[in-house]
Amino acid sequence: MTATNATKSVLEGMYAAEAEYMAADGPGEASFAPLAEFFSPDVVLHQAEAMPYGGTWHGHQGMERFFLAMSRTWESFEMLEQDFLASDNTTGTAVVLTHVRARARETGRDLEFAILQTIAIRNEQITEIHPFYWDTAAIADICANPAPTQHQSH
Repeated sequence: MTATNATKSVLEGMYAAEAEYMAADGPGEASFAPLAEFFSPDVVLHQAEAMPYGGTWHGHQGMERFFLAMSRTWESFEMLEQDFLASDNTTGTAVVLTHVRARARETGRDLEFAILQTIAIRNEQITEIHPFYWDTAAIADICANPAPTQHQSH
């Protein structure tokens, strides 16, 4: 089952707005307004606690704080490829696989990783998001720990 046109339109619009937000010069430089239209006022985002921006984020204010936390975490965040895998018209849930290349702002380290998200959509707005990461420890490590220095042998 593939995503319906309406569902795919909402998702593509939101991801395009997210990419633009994340491409801004620095944390707080972009406006949340272009993203807000894609989210229900009572949206809930469930991030894994091990993530640098882990926790549950509620409503537009929560989403705005989440995107600010993401932009503080990542110097760059490029969505290389996305597959809109499924959409269930009866529950309004879509499944999206995104391959990301990112650079941690704090450490300057790069990482490529995948995120699988279930996204609930009602009335053409996102109401709930559950992201799933293959390795939250690797992401947390890249964000917190500088790369080991290479020692030359004499």
